[in-house]
Amino acid sequence: MMPAFDLKRRVFAEALGTCLLVATVIGSGIMADTLTDDTALALLGNTLATGAILVVLITIFGPISGAHFNPAVSLVFALKRDLARRDLGFYVAAQVAGGIVGTVVAHLMFDLPVIEASLKVRTGGSQWFSEWVATFGLVAVILAGIRFEQKSIAWLVGLYITAAYWFTASTSFANPAVALARSLTNTFSGIRPLDLPGFVIAEVLGALCALALMSWLLRQPPANT
Repeated sequence: MMPAFDLKRRVFAEALGTCLLVATVIGSGIMADTLTDDTALALLGNTLATGAILVVLITIFGPISGAHFNPAVSLVFALKRDLARRDLGFYVAAQVAGGIVGTVVAHLMFDLPVIEASLKVRTGGSQWFSEWVATFGLVAVILAGIRFEQKSIAWLVGLYITAAYWFTASTSFANPAVALARSLTNTFSGIRPLDLPGFVIAEVLGALCALALMSWLLRQPPANT
């Protein structure tokens, strides 16, 4: 089936959606950190804003591009042949570019340097495993949600990320483009550029493992003849 929207508009939707997602993640982190010295309360504010914007963005951009906003998710859909392989590079480039612009937007709103490398340390086996778990869960939720409750996918993803902020040690980046964008902000939600490769590798591996498991779990049995 041919997509209803041409590639140019789908790619723009991915860039704009990722931009708004990152601006929300970083901007709400800055706002929360400004308003309170309580780290748990700041994380709660950051969490609620992120979960809420995901519901909105997936609802409005899903019909246009699929609302991936995430290279790991786009890779999974390309491997499933639900996204044309030739379009994967355009999606990923748009997500990365949109995420970087989202960082700039958040910084400009709060009168911070346009780009500032993060100094926040996020490394080690528990952090990497947390990102594997977070991305595995995200992809599993997306694939099962599309299969069983497609109309609720925006809420399923938003609620999953809201929960994963709290049950993972890494606060659930689960997205290579967002992780890259967050390496460019020395604020509440940042990650050192040095720590970025470990997160990205864990996220991609988590996505691929979820694809393998859910392909088996969701496979329809052959019809009786």
